[in-house]
Amino acid sequence: MQEREQKPQENKMGVLPINKLLVNMSVPIMLSMLVQALYNVVDSIFVSRVSEDALNAVSLAFPVQNLMIAVATGTGVGINALLSKSLGEKRFERANLAASNGVFLGVCSAAVFAALGALFSRTFFLVQTDVAEIVEGGTAYIQVCTICSFGIFIAISVERLLQATGRTIYSMVTQMVGAVINIIFDPIFIFVFDMGVVGAAWATVLGQIAGAALGVWFNAKKNTEITLSFKGFRPDRDIIGRIYSVGIPSIIMASIGSVMTFGLNKILIGFTTTATAVFGVYFKLQSFVFMPVFGLNNGMVPIVAYNFGARKPDRMLKTVKLGICYATGIMLLGAAIFQLAPNVLLGFFEASDYMLEIGVPALRIISFHFVLAGFGIVCSSFFQSLGHGVLSLIISLVRQLIVLLPAAWLLSLTGRLELVWWAFPVAETCSVILSAVFLMYAHRKEIKPMLEEA
Repeated sequence: MQEREQKPQENKMGVLPINKLLVNMSVPIMLSMLVQALYNVVDSIFVSRVSEDALNAVSLAFPVQNLMIAVATGTGVGINALLSKSLGEKRFERANLAASNGVFLGVCSAAVFAALGALFSRTFFLVQTDVAEIVEGGTAYIQVCTICSFGIFIAISVERLLQATGRTIYSMVTQMVGAVINIIFDPIFIFVFDMGVVGAAWATVLGQIAGAALGVWFNAKKNTEITLSFKGFRPDRDIIGRIYSVGIPSIIMASIGSVMTFGLNKILIGFTTTATAVFGVYFKLQSFVFMPVFGLNNGMVPIVAYNFGARKPDRMLKTVKLGICYATGIMLLGAAIFQLAPNVLLGFFEASDYMLEIGVPALRIISFHFVLAGFGIVCSSFFQSLGHGVLSLIISLVRQLIVLLPAAWLLSLTGRLELVWWAFPVAETCSVILSAVFLMYAHRKEIKPMLEEA
């Protein structure tokens, strides 16, 4: 297919000062992700008012929700990297193909999850527990989230198109609108309509559908650098292959979190169901720390990918250095809050005395790894921007499966629950060491040749 004529105006990602560009690109996404974290926490806070079994149902459902987000965001990373790189190379027709094929992949993914959710939700819960209240509530919750998952898949796909072209303010608005709708309808569905856990699920999917609709409208009306059209659309094998060459490692990398959560829940429930509730609460709370860093990364990926395509290594390196500094600062702040006020954090979830006894040391121990995590997360995004998604995948495998789960299992053999939480700092230390090694490799392979050319 013939490439479109070059557009004369340089995209801001190739000319704007890096610090200003990174802030402009990342802050709107960080704010929207903080709102996303807020509504995830609000979901659990409202559900905890129903019962601890209801909170456990939502906690045990998390691996499935995380898996959907992993597939959506992993595909989005592939779309983002290809689209931004194509714009940097002035290959505008390929950028349009990346956009339309990316949305198509989101719709296909939603159809797969709808079928799996309808057929296997109950089996998923029965594998984890035989408590009837947890199984019934969790099954209904997951069925709603999966069958209506087209909202989240389309929303994330179109948000990545906005981010890839530097229109992060519109991406922020779509996410914030979805989150606000969720927060508003949570108490209405859960308490006013007396729908319990199922009400939380309906509030979630309603917010996702609203965000998807707004994101489609923004791309049609405001995103002038790409044309999202499905008239006469046919899937392009080459474009889909390029998207998934980065996207599949990202999907697997993010999906590892689902496997880790499922495995750790199995270990923890051997002690007490309250331990799984604590772990579920931790995951909701840590999103307030990690989501801004992920937002920073989402702003960083198109900058690095664009300048990689434009052969501007100095801008790439400065972006990564600033990203590491900002990410580490955010993580240090998060660790301080978890260390100083764990009882306050748990108190939001109607924590019993027993839950506080387990949860306070858990939050303090786990949060030690925050300080190290920022470096590894930024490095992983850097590798994805360069098309080396496999390096990011290896890091995640080492951290969440190869090290964390075996370490947690071995520590559980002591019969002391508090020792299990130390698996997180141990795994993160291994991740940082590996990230540093891979960073030197990526610099030698991709950055150094460009510096020598210059």
